[in-house]
Amino acid sequence: MPHLSIQYSRNLESRLDWPRFLQTLRDAAVETGVFPAAGIRVRAFAADHVLIADGNPDHGFIDISVRLRGGRSDADKSRATAHLFAAAEAFCAADLAQNSLMLSLEMRDIDPALSPKTSSVRRFLPKDMQE
Repeated sequence: MPHLSIQYSRNLESRLDWPRFLQTLRDAAVETGVFPAAGIRVRAFAADHVLIADGNPDHGFIDISVRLRGGRSDADKSRATAHLFAAAEAFCAADLAQNSLMLSLEMRDIDPALSPKTSSVRRFLPKDMQE
């Protein structure tokens, strides 16, 4: 795993290509070498009601939450955090240059003892992704 959950202000739907943004983050997660491709889940949710800073409706935000099962080294998590954030920042660079946008990312561990899971996804993936 990780789970990448993105909350964003709805006014960004017309400013960014969301399917491409999710693909960019998924690809960046794979590039880290820290996460198995078969376990990566990326999803985004628009916030319908937002109040940012002075209330100007043109302000936008993207908050990326990365949750992953414990067991990775601090160095790997730090490297993955930096790589994911750099990919998000590069994707948003044009919007950041022209508009008011807040971009944030937080990575945190999930305690495996308190997070049971099961999945059949790997059986349906190409052989090279079934790790």
